[in-house]
Amino acid sequence: MTTNHSTLFESSLKGLKFLHRGKVRDLYAVGKDQLLVIQTDRLSAFDVIMPDPIPDKGRVLTEMSYFWFKKLGHVIPNHLTGVAPESVVAPEERAQVAGRSMVVRKLKPLMIEAVVRGYIIGSGWKDYQKTGMVCGIMLPAGLKEAQKLPEIIFTPAASALP
Repeated sequence: MTTNHSTLFESSLKGLKFLHRGKVRDLYAVGKDQLLVIQTDRLSAFDVIMPDPIPDKGRVLTEMSYFWFKKLGHVIPNHLTGVAPESVVAPEERAQVAGRSMVVRKLKPLMIEAVVRGYIIGSGWKDYQKTGMVCGIMLPAGLKEAQKLPEIIFTPAASALP
């Protein structure tokens, strides 16, 4: 991965049909059965998109994704196509996708979202105040908001709960 790239807060491709802008990723249609997924440098916390991006964040997310897809490819198939993202956009739009995107097969998503929690804050704090637990995990009594947890817990995200 090279450095010295411009920051991308939001993509603006004209040659592909725009589908969705999430907290971090922008999605475009590539034909009928593929998507171009662009990892931007947007930062979100507690489902709020912050105004200041983190330079190269999208590139790091892309590299991490490729690493794990390659590492686990023999365990479970993934949605990668092997199509170079630069090949599906106009030459003047290649800088927006280079190193921060992938062309994937369009599949039905598995709606799972999880949070690794080291502190009692956000929706976890609200849950704890009501029940003394976070997502069914009992925590010690008397914790204060934003206090470090005795040990890290892994929970579903509030947005993934029914």
